[in-house]
Amino acid sequence: MMTFLLIVALALAILLLLSLLRLLRTPSYADCLLITQLVGTIGVAVLALLSVIQNQPYLLDVALVLALLTSMTIVTFTQLRGTPQ
Repeated sequence: MMTFLLIVALALAILLLLSLLRLLRTPSYADCLLITQLVGTIGVAVLALLSVIQNQPYLLDVALVLALLTSMTIVTFTQLRGTPQ
């Protein structure tokens, strides 16, 4: 079971890297918002898997904080984009 979880965590890490590379090459603001949300979600999933694999329950707390910060980042981006400059 641990081998399967490690493979899933590795696959998520590769997807995280690909998402970050796409973020560097994205042309539109909406894509940046979606990729930011995707990176946060993948990060939460990786932390949750590592919590189970390493038997470290505090990593779930870190994952929850990351999820909250990601949602706050999206709200901030949309609020800043809506104000005239």
